Amino acid sequence: MFTIRVSDELKAACPIFAGAALYATVKNSAYNAGLWEEIDAFCRELQARSDLSSIKDQPVIAATRLAYKRCGKDPGRYRPSAEALRRRILRGIPLYQIDTLVDLINLVSLRTGYSIGGFDADKIAGTFLTLGIEAAGEPFEGIGRGVLNIEGLPVYRDSVGSIGTPTSDHERTKMDAGTTHILVLINGYNGKEGLEEAAQMIRELLRRYGESDGGSYFFY
Repeated sequence: MFTIRVSDELKAACPIFAGAALYATVKNSAYNAGLWEEIDAFCRELQARSDLSSIKDQPVIAATRLAYKRCGKDPGRYRPSAEALRRRILRGIPLYQIDTLVDLINLVSLRTGYSIGGFDADKIAGTFLTLGIEAAGEPFEGIGRGVLNIEGLPVYRDSVGSIGTPTSDHERTKMDAGTTHILVLINGYNGKEGLEEAAQMIRELLRRYGESDGGSYFFY
């Protein structure tokens, strides 16, 4: 099991931060029709009740944007992933299909507003992670995005280096077809309220679509 420490600098910038970590044994697949029925249904619902101007008012997204500002990053340039997903749907652009594990995490992010990190647990170096604020200078290869400037972003680090931010996770620890163990990190920049519901949502989707018992989770 992993141990996660929140740095003093992150606590100072966002004193109400709370996180939930979920570890599970899984089996990935390229595509799951049942999951995509759920995704398509939610996207239609989102388009019917929301518009682009309302995204920043979603409480979890608003709290994440504020955390970016307090940490030193412009959320208009480097958007939290949940915000970027909602913007995509509300602009009429179909959600990209990656694989079942990534797709189900994206669905929970869309539903809840949380920016959620999903990692191949076996690719993480060591069992100790730190959540801090990136200073400067470290190359970060975002999944499908090339090298990103993550200075001023909240960032998780293992014993080798950075593995994930609320904008993008790192190529080094990404989930793929061979992933059998995952670590999911749910970032509550608005505090603890809602984290357990999001974790349970992920567990249920893993049971239905990831050939998993849903794993276990803890708060940090």
